[in-house]
Formats: sequence, structure tokens, C-alpha cells
Amino acid sequence: MLHVLAGGEADLLVLLFPQLAGLVLESVGDCGDGVRITARTGTASLACRGCGTVTARVHERYWRCPADLGCGGRPVRLDLEVRRFRCAVPGCPVKTFAGQVPGLTAWYQRQSVQLRGLLEKVALALAGRAGSRLAAALGADVSRLTLIRLIRALPDPVHGPVTVLGVDDIAKRKGHSYATVLMDMDTHELIDMLPDREAGTFADWLRAHPGTEVICRDRGGPYAAAAREAAPAAVQVADRFHLWQNLAGAVEKTVVAVLAELNPPPGPQDPQPSPEPAAPAPVPGPPAEPDGFRDASGRPRRVVARHRERYAQVQALRAQGCTITEIAARLQLSPRTTARFARAGSIGELLVKATSRASILDQFKPCLGQRWNDGIHAAAVLHQEIRGQGWTGSLLTVERYLRQFRTADGRDRAARAQPQHTAPDTPRSRPRQVTRQIMTRPDHLDPAGAADLASLLQASPRLAAAAAHVRSFAAIMTSRQGLLYLEDWLTQLETDDQPQLHSFARGIRRDQDAVTAGLALPYSSGPLEGRNCKTKHIKRLMYGRANFDLLRKMALLN
Repeated sequence: MLHVLAGGEADLLVLLFPQLAGLVLESVGDCGDGVRITARTGTASLACRGCGTVTARVHERYWRCPADLGCGGRPVRLDLEVRRFRCAVPGCPVKTFAGQVPGLTAWYQRQSVQLRGLLEKVALALAGRAGSRLAAALGADVSRLTLIRLIRALPDPVHGPVTVLGVDDIAKRKGHSYATVLMDMDTHELIDMLPDREAGTFADWLRAHPGTEVICRDRGGPYAAAAREAAPAAVQVADRFHLWQNLAGAVEKTVVAVLAELNPPPGPQDPQPSPEPAAPAPVPGPPAEPDGFRDASGRPRRVVARHRERYAQVQALRAQGCTITEIAARLQLSPRTTARFARAGSIGELLVKATSRASILDQFKPCLGQRWNDGIHAAAVLHQEIRGQGWTGSLLTVERYLRQFRTADGRDRAARAQPQHTAPDTPRSRPRQVTRQIMTRPDHLDPAGAADLASLLQASPRLAAAAAHVRSFAAIMTSRQGLLYLEDWLTQLETDDQPQLHSFARGIRRDQDAVTAGLALPYSSGPLEGRNCKTKHIKRLMYGRANFDLLRKMALLN
């Protein structure tokens, strides 16, 4: 159905579609799958886009059919009659040219300027398939590939000189390939993404963009080397979060070593007391907790046996002078795992960490053990009891935990034995739990956690000294007193008997200027870390189509 517009109706249509102002509107109609508006341009003369000469000589008339913003959820198409003019200057390279309607049409586009702007916003927000579905609901039927092409056609944002630059890496494919993200730390705007995290690539970018005075980075070596090479006058600032994270890793190694000393694992060389001949054989009880070194049947856990075997193999090859890479190739282990076994002071450090994994049932285990000793052996009954205490897990988890108290022929064990390798009056704690307690402000610990930590520090002077070093470093970091106290703190740490923390001190010595600046200046990589999280979210939105050029556009323009 086609309706020819009268004067008043044309004015009403312009109110609904302001971009049609300046056109001669002729008709509007229903074309089945949308709305079609017919119009023509009323330009009598136009300046040549080559030489600028105004001409009124019309070469031809032709039709353009751009899609426009939808109306009432239905697509709108314009049938626009456009004049093509001929340039009257003989030497002009442009022979014919057509005029554009300002705010409505543009060169080589099948959508109006308003519709293209809307589709660009949809594409930046949702990318491919999701953006295509939203555009269809808005009255614009476009494919996901069209939206991706719109993103790639957008120009990069323009930024001026960057005084404070933030640099960090982000995974394009985790564990395989990485990119470098650059941010203006004054405005918190992403300014560029580099295709890799090599020092040479970052150094080339710094040379092409001079004027950087401060560079905020993590503890990575390539960025530090590139900054020293390409921007030697810039102050490098090591991020405080990464410093605290590195310190936590060193403290965890110390905790593992201390817990291995306080709770030595049972070995095959431990003497076994022989029972008296006249005494009857005792009824065997459960040998250990489920997170101990033996399973419910009394046999060594597979993870314990595997760790003992690997530790012996790695130490033997290390004694022969083999490197970490050679050992990893021979034993078919990763270099990181091989280095962990090679640098461990004893097998106890590895076993304590391997068998001390947290469980969501930990806080309810004392209650389950007590009720089991009271004669309540039904898993469903015990599950209902701990649900009243806040347990939200499944019945299957409780059943799996109670299996250790049942013999092979189905008879219930009457009691639960305590681990025989735990030292008296020493709490059996988990390394990560103790590390978290040490790294937490004392006034933020709950009373139970503070009491457990105090008893453990009292049992181990070495761990108490490590906790004191952590408290001192935290005071330096929070008060930004790196220029005054960092050197003294390092000297005290290096003279103390803390071999695991000495590696942290050596790392600071290699990068002491940047660490001092990080503990004295207000700059940090926090905004950049937050932007990396958003970039990862963008990568997930694109359903596997996040090639680097597309990911870079999405990250820079969002």
C-alpha cells in the first residue's frame, strides 16, 4: 500500500524522522517486510569534490536505497532519487560526482548515518550474534559478520602525549600467546594494544611515542628492559599488588617448610612397635584423616607415593649435574614442577602442601566425628544435623567423607584415630590458611583464626620472625615510606635465617629502584588490572572470533 504525502503529512513525517529534513518527500508505504519512504533531493547546484567549482550541470539521476532507523520495531528503507553532476572544468580529475545528504547519507554506505551509528554501538557492546539479535529487535536486520566489519572499519581513538603510562600483559590464548595492554594512568583510558609481550615490541612503541615520564608495570623483566632501553629517563614503578603477591608466595614456602618440621610425615623407616605375644591383636582403627598421608584402608595415598618417587628421581638427576630443562624432558614433567621438586628442602615440604587441600566440609568434621562416636552412623541423619549448622552441600559429600569409618566387610568402626605424625600441642594447619592469616591485618582476623595463628607462631620462632617481617613490609607499603625504610628492611631480612624469603629479597635487589618508587609514589597498575578484566569479558562475548585485530578494536573503543 502506497500513500502519497500531502504538505501537512510531510511535515509530520519530518517530525518523526528529523534526518529527512531538506528532502522532497513524495510517498510512504508498506512494502510487506517494512516501511518504504520515497523522496528526492532538491539540490540545484553542487561544488565539485575535486576542484571545488560549483556547477548546475546535471549528468544523470539515479536511485539510492539506504536502510534507516526502524520505526515501531519495523525496518525502514529510503528510496532516494539523487542527482549526479558533471564538473565543467576540463582539467579536473573528477568528471562526475553526486551530492550527499548531510546527516543522512555517506559515501559507499547502504545504511543511513544514524542507523550506522546505532549498529556501531550495538556491535561494540555485544559483537556478533548477540548484536545481530538485538539489531533485529530494533528494526535493523544485519548479520553478525556485518557488525564485525563495522567494528574493524572504525578508526582508532586519538590520544595526545602520555605522561604516566601503564603496561601489562593479557592472554590472547591462555598459556600460549599474550598481548601487551597500554593505558594512560592519568585518564584511565586504554591507548593501545601490542600483538605480543616482547621487549623489542614495547621498546619500539616507546620510541614512537616519546614524552613518557612514569611507567607503571608488574615485576616482569621484558617490560623493565624495554623501558631502560627506549625511555631511560622515565621512572619505573613496580606495582604494589604484585609485590604483595610475590611476598605471599615466599611466605607460603616458609609456612610449608615450618609445617613440615612441626609435623614430620611418617616414613617407611619409622620403627613399628611390636605387640606383646600375650596381648590380643587390637582392632584396627582409621589410620588418618582423609587429608592425611594414608587413605581409609591404611595404604599410602597415591599422591604421596607419586611425590616420593618424583622427588627421589629429580634429586638423583640433580646430583648428576642435570639442568632443570634436561630433568623435565627425561621425566616428562613441566619445567615449573621440576623446579619445585628440585628446590624443595625436603620431601616433607612437598607432602604437606600436596595433602593440605581445603575442603568445604572442614568446619563440620569435628561435629561429624563426635556424632559418629555417639553411635549415629546414618549419613542422611548426620547430613540433616549439619544442615541445621549452616551446611549447604550435598548428601553425597557427607557419604564420601564417612566411608573412611567403614571396614571392607561393612562393619562400622567405633572411633576415629588421630594422625600419629602430628607433634603434641601443635595445631595441624593448612599452608594457605596460615599464609592468609599472616598476610591479613591482625585486627581483621576473626578470634579463632587469631588464636590459631598465635599458637603456631609460639610453636615456631622462625615463622614468628617471618610474620614480623611481613608486618614491617606492610607498614612500609601502606604508609609509602619506601625511600626511608626499604633498605633497612632488606638488610634485616637478609641477615635473618629465612631462606625462602631471601629469594624475595634478591628479586627486590635486582629491581630495587622500581620497587622503591612503587612504595613511595601514588601510582599503581590497579586501573589497568581492572581494564584487563573488562577485556577478558569482551573476548568471551565474541564467541571465539577474538582475533587480535578485532579484540584490539573492541578493547580500545569500548
